[in-house]
Amino acid sequence: MTASSHKAVAGSSVRAGRTGRSGAGRAQGRAVRERRPLRTAGIVAVSLLVLITAGAGWFYFKLNGNITTFGAEGVSPQRPAEGAGGQNVLVIGSDSRSGDNSSLGGGEGDVGRSDTAFLLHIYGDSKHAVAVSIPRDTLVEIPPCRLPNGKWTGAQHNAMFNAAFSVGESAQGNPACTQNTVEKLSGVRVDHTVVVDFEGFSKMTSAVGGVPVCLPKDIYQGDLNPNRHSRGERIFAKGPQNVSGQQALDYVRIRHGIGDNSDIGRIQRQQAFVGSLIKKVKEQGFNPTTLLPLANAATQSMTVDPGLDSADKLLSFAMSLKDIDLHNTKFVTLPWRYQGARVAIVHPDADRLWADIKADRTLDGKDAGGPGSAGGAGAASASPSPSGTGAGTGTGTGTDASPGTGTGTGVSVAVYNGTTATGLAARAADQLKSAGFTVTGTSTARTQDHATTVVEYGAGKEAEAKTVAARFRGAQLVPTATAGINVVLGATYASDPALESPAAPGPDPSSGSSASGSSDIAGKARSADDNICSDLSYG
Repeated sequence: MTASSHKAVAGSSVRAGRTGRSGAGRAQGRAVRERRPLRTAGIVAVSLLVLITAGAGWFYFKLNGNITTFGAEGVSPQRPAEGAGGQNVLVIGSDSRSGDNSSLGGGEGDVGRSDTAFLLHIYGDSKHAVAVSIPRDTLVEIPPCRLPNGKWTGAQHNAMFNAAFSVGESAQGNPACTQNTVEKLSGVRVDHTVVVDFEGFSKMTSAVGGVPVCLPKDIYQGDLNPNRHSRGERIFAKGPQNVSGQQALDYVRIRHGIGDNSDIGRIQRQQAFVGSLIKKVKEQGFNPTTLLPLANAATQSMTVDPGLDSADKLLSFAMSLKDIDLHNTKFVTLPWRYQGARVAIVHPDADRLWADIKADRTLDGKDAGGPGSAGGAGAASASPSPSGTGAGTGTGTGTDASPGTGTGTGVSVAVYNGTTATGLAARAADQLKSAGFTVTGTSTARTQDHATTVVEYGAGKEAEAKTVAARFRGAQLVPTATAGINVVLGATYASDPALESPAAPGPDPSSGSSASGSSDIAGKARSADDNICSDLSYG
C-alpha cells in the first residue's frame, strides 16, 4: 500500500470517527454544554453568598469597632441579689458637649452630665416590659464611687440623682456610679447599663426615618433656651409631626413653655417619644434591614457595660424584645413629690414598685413567668440583708388574712432604720422583743427618707405581717421577693418611738394602696401604643 493509500485510509477512519459521534458522543457533548450554564449559575450564587457573608462580617466588624465600654471595676462590690426573673437595663442619656456633641447643644463644659435616666425591666416571659424614669432632681444617697484615678469617694447624702453621673468630672461621665446609685435606692440588681449621648440619639432617629411626636402648644426658640430672653422664631407647631436629627433632640430637651416648666413634664414627653420610637421600629420590622442601620447609628455614640460589648450581644438583646406587645410596654415615673425645688421619693409607693420588679410581677400584680418566680420565697434567707430591705427571690403575693391579733409569739422580724435618727432600729427591736416577737437582726435601710413605716413580707407571711404592722402607727404592707418579714422604720415612728397597743391597733395597713401589685402606679402608666398627643405635660 502506498503512502497516499495510507493517508486515504487514515482520513476515512477519522471521518468515520466523526460520523460516529452523531450518536452517543453528540448527546454527551450537548450534556456538557448544558451543564456549563448551571455550573456558571452555581458559581455566581456561591460568589454572591461569599460577598453577602463578607459584607455582613464587615458590618459586624464595623459595629464592634463603634462600641465603647466602661470598666466594671467601678461597679460596687456590694450589690443587690438577683431578682425572681427577667433582666434590668439602666439607660442613661448624656448631655456632654465633648466631641461631636458640641454642635448639638447641651450642658456647659466637657464634663459628662446625665440628662435623663430610666431603668428598663424586661420580664421573664419576654412579653412585658416596664421603664421606670428617675427624675434628675430626685434627692438620693450616692454611694461610694470610683474616680478616674482609682480612688473611691465617700457617700453623698441628700444629693441630686443626676450628680452621680458627674462624679469624677470626666467627659465620659461615670455610668458605674449612676448604676451603683440606682441599685442603692431601688434594691434592684442592674444587669446592663447603656449610655447614649446627643450624637447617637440624633443619628438613631434619622436611621428610622424620623419619629412621630406631638406638642400641646406652639414652641419657640426662647422655650428651648430661656437664656435667650426673647421668644424668637417658632420651632415646633402645635399638634402631631415627624421629627429626626437635631429637631428630635430639641423635642426631648424642651422643658420650659409647657406646664410648670419642670423636668417631670419633660419626662412625660420623653416617655411618649421612646414609645413612639419603639412603635416605629416594630412597624418596620425586627429584621437586619431595620436593625443594622439603627445599630450602626446607635453604637457610634454609645457606651455600654462589658456584658454588651459586641455587636452580637447588642443585636441579640434587641431581638429579645421583638415579642413584647406595644400595649405591654409600659412607662412610669418613680413615685415622687416636690421638696422645695427638688424631688423626693414617695414611700411606700416606690418600695412597692421596686418589690414588684424584683419579684418579676407586672404593675397589676401578675406573675410574668420568670424563672424561679413561683414559690421561690422559701429559698431565700430570713436574715436581714446588710444593705437594707428586700433582696430575696419569691413572689411575695401573700394570702388573705384578717388583721393580726397583736401577739408576737412565733413571729420573726428584721428591723431597718429608714430615717436619719440614730439608734432607732435598736430601740424598735427591744420593744418588739418585749412584745414577744423574735428579732432576727437590725440594720440601716438603703435609704433614710421613709415618711411612714413599711412592713415587707414574703409569700405566706401576710397574716404575721399584719400582726407586726398593727404595732406601728400608719404602717404600710408591701409584698416583696424576700422571705420573712422586714420592718423599715419611717418618720412616723421616729416622731413617737413607741409601739401601738394590740388592743388599739392603728389603721388596717391593707386599707391604703394595693398591697398586691403597684395598682395606683399602673393606673398612671403610659403604654407604647398610647395616643402620642396624650398626657404630655405636668402642672
